[in-house]
Amino acid sequence: MEAKLIQKIWFDPTLCLIEGRWKPAASGGTLPLINPSDGTEICRIARGSEPDIDAAVQAAQTALQWDWGRKTALERGRILTRLGQLVLERADDLAQLEAMDVGKPLTQARADAVALARYCEFYGGAADKVMGETIPYLDGYTVYTLREPHGVTGHIVPWNYPMQIIGRSVGAALAMGNACVLKPAEEACLTALAFAHLAQQAGLPAGALNVVPGLGSEAGAALSAHPGVNHISFTGSVATGALVQQAAGRNVVPVTLELGGKSPQLVFDDADLDAALPFLVNAGIQNAGQTCSASSRILVQRGVYDQVKSRMSEAYEQLTVGPAIQDMRVGPLISDRQKQIVSGFLDKGADLTIAAQGRIVREAPETGAYVRPTLFADVSPDHVLARDEIFGPVQVLIPFDTEEQALTIANSTEYGLVASIWTRDGARQMRLAKALHSGQVFINNYGAGGGVELPFGGVGKSGHGREKGFEALYGFSQLKTVAAYHG
Repeated sequence: MEAKLIQKIWFDPTLCLIEGRWKPAASGGTLPLINPSDGTEICRIARGSEPDIDAAVQAAQTALQWDWGRKTALERGRILTRLGQLVLERADDLAQLEAMDVGKPLTQARADAVALARYCEFYGGAADKVMGETIPYLDGYTVYTLREPHGVTGHIVPWNYPMQIIGRSVGAALAMGNACVLKPAEEACLTALAFAHLAQQAGLPAGALNVVPGLGSEAGAALSAHPGVNHISFTGSVATGALVQQAAGRNVVPVTLELGGKSPQLVFDDADLDAALPFLVNAGIQNAGQTCSASSRILVQRGVYDQVKSRMSEAYEQLTVGPAIQDMRVGPLISDRQKQIVSGFLDKGADLTIAAQGRIVREAPETGAYVRPTLFADVSPDHVLARDEIFGPVQVLIPFDTEEQALTIANSTEYGLVASIWTRDGARQMRLAKALHSGQVFINNYGAGGGVELPFGGVGKSGHGREKGFEALYGFSQLKTVAAYHG
């Protein structure tokens, strides 16, 4: 299998992109890239570190002074639009890379490639539409504002959705005229490298995008602390996000953090269960539950609790888990380490009632990082499985009686990324949408088809700042006020 998969890599994965040139890490070191479907080594990647990050930051600074910094918004937009078209043309190849790299089923991986193209299209079209405003002021003055790039932006991207998160952060940053240094996750960086090759083909000038793979403790830490970086975008764990923010804080650099969640769906007695059921399940098991916005808590009013439990159990019993290339509903976790973490949570649920589990297919290699999707029933809101982020295909059913009780339970964790409300009562929809501690609230749906246009980010330990939509463009720019006195 390994030899067959390696043929899908059309570039040298052992190199970094710095100042438009592909080169090995300064140390000459490499890291193994493991296929989570079977535990085999796919290839080696560069082990970038502080010298490589420093060279990448310098290259970005140079690009801002010359070719990239002199591009108009229209020109930047055209490059991003061309890049989006190239991504679409290679969507199947990118999906193959993501499937073997992340363990994501092929259908899901291809959807991510299409989403990456959509980000490039959206930000390509938006690049020349970010405007300032005039401000009424004292007599004799004309006052206006300008939105300008931060300069060099650092992007630390996780392993669960490399293409989507590159699109929403790097795409927005480039649209605003920043020059980027990208540090992809060491567990999954093939599509990041492929994206950089396509960006060169689209005409992105040297140094506008630099890519340095490597360990988070080496390349990631160096990027977070580099005094030449003007803004950091980080998606990952709370613990690492805190370290990134501390490092950037020493240089007084703004940080956008997206750190995860324990997102609830609230199902009321009057909900349309036929419409809700696919969302209730899919939002918990997509990408094997390794999604920051995964819906791992299902809060159900008692009048329909037994019905929801029965129908979700039936759905879980139909779930199959297997190698990414077989394109089942659920693939492997990213690594054996993540498998051990999720298995540890399952052990902590030994005192709970398992309503249903999916199955791992026979042909799944024993060396793959597989776990059975598990649905727990009648879970207390205080149980560790109802409070901690598991990052695996595990959901808990929590019964409630009243709207007030549902709101209290929903807001009872440290996170606040996404929430969903299933009810036909319009007044209840509005009350809860305002009262839920969450960066996004969906009413009678969940996720809104990816929502490239919809601002995304959290409250509490889910982080701060917003990506996606026009809000991301504002986040990747700084506001300048110009006050002209002319008498």
